Amino acid sequence: MRDHVDAINQVFAEFEFAYHNQFHKAFAESEALVIAKKYWLSSLERYSPRQIVAAAKKVIQSQEYLPSIAVFTRACDEGTGLFGLPSVRQAYLEACSAPSPKKHYNWSHEAVYYAGKATGWYLLANEPESSALSVFEYHYEQLCRRVVNGEQLTIETPAALSDNIERTLDKEEARARIAKLKKKLGL
Repeated sequence: MRDHVDAINQVFAEFEFAYHNQFHKAFAESEALVIAKKYWLSSLERYSPRQIVAAAKKVIQSQEYLPSIAVFTRACDEGTGLFGLPSVRQAYLEACSAPSPKKHYNWSHEAVYYAGKATGWYLLANEPESSALSVFEYHYEQLCRRVVNGEQLTIETPAALSDNIERTLDKEEARARIAKLKKKLGL
């Protein structure tokens, strides 16, 4: 909660700097500023502090006037783009059309890969959008929240096989393994 208070204080400090005259006219009384901060804090508690601060920067760059809470919450809702995350629809289409091997594809964001993996590549490739999209959206939104909260996602690629063979088999051991394999396969 303390992080949210700090985020709201930072947002209002940036608003004061960016919208100086409007800000001082809206909050001429210090009591009005305190009430506004409390209201914004309660209205924005579902967003991460990072998302709140990022939305403030976006709003300041795009709005000529001091924003309302409605404008600001819309900026928070659209804020995943500020973290390099595509929209749910874009992510879904990317996950459905990515070629195999999936780990080697150049994903727009790692969250798309992990949402596709959690949904199931088979489901994405074989089920209609009407049923697959909702499953994908659930996983993707969870991952987006984690990213917005500061978690770094990385796609780990397995280490390549070495060109050098560590140990060669002698002829007897190779024959024994071949015989065991033939027996197992019923040859």
